[in-house]
Amino acid sequence: MTINFEYHDVEASKKLEAFTTEKLERLFVKFSMIIRADVCLKTEKTALDATDKTCNIRLSVFGPRLYAHSNQDSFMNSISKSISDLDSQLAMKRGKMTKL
Repeated sequence: MTINFEYHDVEASKKLEAFTTEKLERLFVKFSMIIRADVCLKTEKTALDATDKTCNIRLSVFGPRLYAHSNQDSFMNSISKSISDLDSQLAMKRGKMTKL
């Protein structure tokens, strides 16, 4: 699995990359259909300054790509929420694939 990181208005961080890589590798072990992950971390102006840290993750898998987006108070919370959403999407996709 290849992981590509992209930053917008945020400095690149080895700590965030390591945290994200660890979480994504757990997903890869659980769902071997993952080919690549594109992670975008950015800060956005929102009505609530407490939710300005954004994480977008796009997974390339067999079939259509999966996408999750989260705004939280910290990047780690945003990453965790996005990966949790992707976990749910992957479970549904795997369920549909086993029915075929």
